[in-house]
Amino acid sequence: MTTAIHTELDADGILTLTIDVPGQSMNVITPEVQADLTAAIERLKTDDAVKGAVLTSGKASGFMAGADLKGMGALMGGGKLPEGKSRMAALFDAVFGLNRLLRDLETCGKPVAAAVNGLALGGGLEFVLACHYRVIADNPKITLGLPEIMVGLFPGAGGTQRLPRLMGVQAALMYLLQGKNMSPQEALGFGVAQEVAPLAEIVARAKAWVKANPNGGVQPWDAKNFKMPGGPATALNPNFAQMFVGGNAMTHVNAGDNMNAPRAILSAVYEGVQVPMDLAIRIESKYFAKVVADPQAGNMIRSLFVSKQAAEKGARRPKDVPPAPTKKVAMLGAGLMGAGIAMVSAQAGIEVVLLDTTQEAAEKGKQYTADRLAKKKTPADKAQAILDRIKPTTDYADLAGCDLVIEAVFETREIKAKVTQATEAVLGPDVIFGSNTSTLPITGLAEAWSKPENFIGIHFFSPVEKMPLVEIIVGKKTGAAAIAKALDYVAQIRKTPIVVNDSRGFYTSRCFGTYVQEGLALLGEGTVPALIENVGKQMGMPVGPLAVNDEVGLDLSYKVAQQTKKDLGDAYKGGPGETVIEKMNEIGRFGRKNAKGFYVYPEGGAKKYLWPDLVQTVAGGLADTQPDAAEVKERLLYRQLVECARCMGEGVLETPQDGDLGAIFGWGFAPFTGGPFSAMDTIGIANVVATLDRLAQRHGERFAPPQYLRDMAAKGESFYGLAAKKAA
Repeated sequence: MTTAIHTELDADGILTLTIDVPGQSMNVITPEVQADLTAAIERLKTDDAVKGAVLTSGKASGFMAGADLKGMGALMGGGKLPEGKSRMAALFDAVFGLNRLLRDLETCGKPVAAAVNGLALGGGLEFVLACHYRVIADNPKITLGLPEIMVGLFPGAGGTQRLPRLMGVQAALMYLLQGKNMSPQEALGFGVAQEVAPLAEIVARAKAWVKANPNGGVQPWDAKNFKMPGGPATALNPNFAQMFVGGNAMTHVNAGDNMNAPRAILSAVYEGVQVPMDLAIRIESKYFAKVVADPQAGNMIRSLFVSKQAAEKGARRPKDVPPAPTKKVAMLGAGLMGAGIAMVSAQAGIEVVLLDTTQEAAEKGKQYTADRLAKKKTPADKAQAILDRIKPTTDYADLAGCDLVIEAVFETREIKAKVTQATEAVLGPDVIFGSNTSTLPITGLAEAWSKPENFIGIHFFSPVEKMPLVEIIVGKKTGAAAIAKALDYVAQIRKTPIVVNDSRGFYTSRCFGTYVQEGLALLGEGTVPALIENVGKQMGMPVGPLAVNDEVGLDLSYKVAQQTKKDLGDAYKGGPGETVIEKMNEIGRFGRKNAKGFYVYPEGGAKKYLWPDLVQTVAGGLADTQPDAAEVKERLLYRQLVECARCMGEGVLETPQDGDLGAIFGWGFAPFTGGPFSAMDTIGIANVVATLDRLAQRHGERFAPPQYLRDMAAKGESFYGLAAKKAA
């Protein structure tokens, strides 16, 4: 009995295979799907009454979203595999199964057409490509693509072999290496689809082709006269060779040497397109097994897919609190952050009262949304509807009726307390108040709100409309209702939340700051600035530590340090890069905001460059002995890792999932690692501790591993292992 693919034979002998995986909102490839397809292929081969088949979906949500990544655990990280073979041989057999199945489909001897009603991604598109004829619904919102590279994988069911044979190697590489999607019309133009038709007609059109082509069960690449689009796929073709020279260079620029999947794609395509398809899919599976065998893919899937989805579905939301959607938000402060928060709120259908000290400032905050909507060429009626939801004002009385407050004023305790108290005078203490502070402890700020259980941190990242993360900070007295309200609001604006406990700098600002501070420490020692910056990018960070400090503002870094000194008094411990910031602030170099910081920003939009007098100014000149790239990378990486470990040991973080999500989506920690906690588990906690001890001995206490980490090493524990035990 079929459980995931329903079959129906019509009077013309056409077998309709309707994929409808039970219990799933979107079709994914499960063992049941593969078992049902195996049975259907056998019927196609052996039943003379069946003249051909049409593959379609029974889900209104789309055709198929690909493999069930949550179910791939047996392949990742050393899961149990059949005994009697080497791990790599067993892995190859496991990953080759689907590839062989789709090859059986396209060589069954009878015509098979796909009727694609919605998105077909990853393995879903590979199912479609294995059909002999493809009809796509005429809807520009439908996306077709092979995005596996985004989670550290690559197409492993023939995608690297069929796509180049349909659209040419060069065009296919652009989609494979970048995870780009195509529309139905683009698919038609590339030859990936043969027909685009109204949704109501796609199955009928597919059946019509099958009926009219009883001998159509042969793929182009299986025909004797097949010619590769774009020219012969041989090393003797100079254009073919040049494509891979360019592909290697592009991959190095985009991913450095950190990612396994791009290199595997290039190798699989280069080797596979030069041989017959039966051998080509084995080559693909060989490289797919190598990618899967490395912890990188499992780490990326866990963080970028499984943990991300769980967070967005409310994994950390208090279960016993009723839904608390926001209808009207009071946005205090119309600067860059406040304006961005107002924009994403209004786009989500939430009314916004945007308050600042002057009407001009408030209006400027609203104009931020207008400018960005215009830049995106948002239709006038839609843009106006969004703008109509934002009311700029200077009058606290206009906050009446707001059911959530978000504060994003200057990062000083006194100013924040003033606006907090003024807001409570209008709204009362029962409304949830969220502070967007990036460094000041929430527990202290909550003292200005008479019901601290209704006070919480809601920390956005700049630019708000682009950055996907929101850090929810729980103060010592923050209640469940405030946590639920904040998480419901984050879900409304379609961001990814993490939940952390209160501390100075919380999690993201505190740990990200160490990357910047270690860069400053290296600079203060007289290290070549370009070496610091280039190594930062090569290790997978979005930009170097000096460049990101320029973006944040060197004056802001200085002010935060001064506030921290004031708050901590004798307990304050300055970092080795602090004198660098003090010197830059003293000479008026504040970063991009005044076009002079560690970099020079020429007028007219010319490319920025490192300030030539930088090392002489802050370090008295270059050091006689320069560190090599490996040493710089180690310091920049491990300074972050040790601070992340301290946050877990101190209870700032409660789960490694929050830690990895916050690092990747908050400050751009190298995504290929799966995040700092995945990285430490992969390196091995004992190895991490040994490296930190060596760095601490040479560079100081900031690298010293906490006792929490030493205890884990002694017991042979891992962060995700402990999390699994806790969850059980």
